[in-house]
Amino acid sequence: MNPSRYPVLARRAGAHPWKPGAPGERHPRGVPRAPLPAGKHPTHPLPDPSDWSFELIERYHAVIAATAERYGLDTYPNQLEVISAEQMMDAYASTGMPVGYRHWSFGKEFLAIERRYRRGQMGLAYEMVINANPCISYLMEENSTAMQALVIAHAAYGHNSFFKGNYLFGMWTDAGSIIDYLIYARDFVAQCEERHGLDTVEQWLDSCHALANLGVDRYHRPSKKSLARERTEREQREAYVQQQVNVLWSTLPARPGKDSAAPESERFPKEPEENILYFIEKNAPLLEPWQRELVRIVRKIAQYFYPQRQTQVMNEGWATFWHHTLLNTMYDEGWLTDGVMIEWLGSLTNVIYQPPAGHPAYSGVNPYALGFAMYRDIRRICQNPSEEDRRWFPDLADTPWLPALHHAMQNFKDESFIGQYLSPRLMRELRLFAIHDDPRERELLVSAIHDEDGYRALRQTLSQQYDLGVREPNIQVWNVNLRGDRCLTLRHTPYQGRPLAEDALEVLKHVARLWGFGVQLESAGEGGEPPLLLHGVPAPANG
Repeated sequence: MNPSRYPVLARRAGAHPWKPGAPGERHPRGVPRAPLPAGKHPTHPLPDPSDWSFELIERYHAVIAATAERYGLDTYPNQLEVISAEQMMDAYASTGMPVGYRHWSFGKEFLAIERRYRRGQMGLAYEMVINANPCISYLMEENSTAMQALVIAHAAYGHNSFFKGNYLFGMWTDAGSIIDYLIYARDFVAQCEERHGLDTVEQWLDSCHALANLGVDRYHRPSKKSLARERTEREQREAYVQQQVNVLWSTLPARPGKDSAAPESERFPKEPEENILYFIEKNAPLLEPWQRELVRIVRKIAQYFYPQRQTQVMNEGWATFWHHTLLNTMYDEGWLTDGVMIEWLGSLTNVIYQPPAGHPAYSGVNPYALGFAMYRDIRRICQNPSEEDRRWFPDLADTPWLPALHHAMQNFKDESFIGQYLSPRLMRELRLFAIHDDPRERELLVSAIHDEDGYRALRQTLSQQYDLGVREPNIQVWNVNLRGDRCLTLRHTPYQGRPLAEDALEVLKHVARLWGFGVQLESAGEGGEPPLLLHGVPAPANG
């Protein structure tokens, strides 16, 4: 589903370079050296009717853009799109991307969201933003003028600057090529459906989707390729497969005089491979070229979303901090009316509300609340530190807050951001405490509270909750039986003895479908013990 949208509002952000030595001269990554220069004060605030117009959105956008530039927010060019509630639900179901291939799971998600929305069981976001160049921000047509101003500041300058500045997005994504690649993926999947049948392609994508989170590189920097290069390399890969003999079929006996025992002891791959989809794409011997390409498409899209899974607290906190800062600055300079301020502050209060533990609405730490509070706390430590702050953050206290804030945004992810910047004062304000849940014990143990003895333990415990290595199972390709049935062995390394979920066997069936031969899953032994076989799946019937 990709319904047509309203006319696009576009404005290039940050197009005016700063001359060296001028007030507000920037660091290379966009952080002002000098204090924020005074803004232009209007004779009258911007109009604030409840119903917006495209002309009025442009006027608000122009002031927000100028204010953001004075704070050194370095963004991609902005593209604003006003959409309906149904189109927002469509964006929810398709992970927000403006274009994508067809799959039944997206339609199922859309129907589930629509049902909950119609029954009043869920609301819709005021906006959604896409990490692309230009950066695409969706604005709900039901928003009032005040809320349109809020979401422009939040999405088009908060999230946008985070996408462009944070190191994870620079390392793992290419905002300038993602839309072209999605168009290519959509067209390629459609071609496969025409040639091989809808059901066949759908089942193949089902298996790829089941392994999407195990199809990302975590430690290697990928190369960024243009769409033309992607197409050329796909053709080269297909030609190479036709010309070469896959290593998995190399089962000829050794020549006389060669050590025939050596291959028996060699493990393939020589080192464990964390990216299961990558290994299947490169090494599965029975795959047709179109099947390999679909595996590649799914894993590359999964890689694109990998940084977002690691930066929710930072990203949402950064966007919330900046829409709060930008709109307050505009109000202080006379651009906004009291009515606009009251409306967006009411929305902010709801967004950053943190239900206390034990409250019926409590479902964990609110990432908006935590991220917003931490960025504000960093600014407080820089501007007005206490003696406690000086002990905990000697390199941060009494330093310019704007470069410090940009440094935090650019160089951390949720796990390290919390481990580095969560202060004792904020732990007290949030009333944090840690609970140790031992399944062998009948009662829960409060292992740390917000006091001198518990600060570091609390910070480490909360930080670990955002570590993907803790939240997701560590399963790697361990071995392929080259001399036998070509069975693929996966090895799970448990974290603190935590077992896999009960549906692990179902996921293993998807691995077997992609691999084309039998698959077994074992658990790494502890303390020198041999690995334990958990599950085994035979080769697919058509393999």
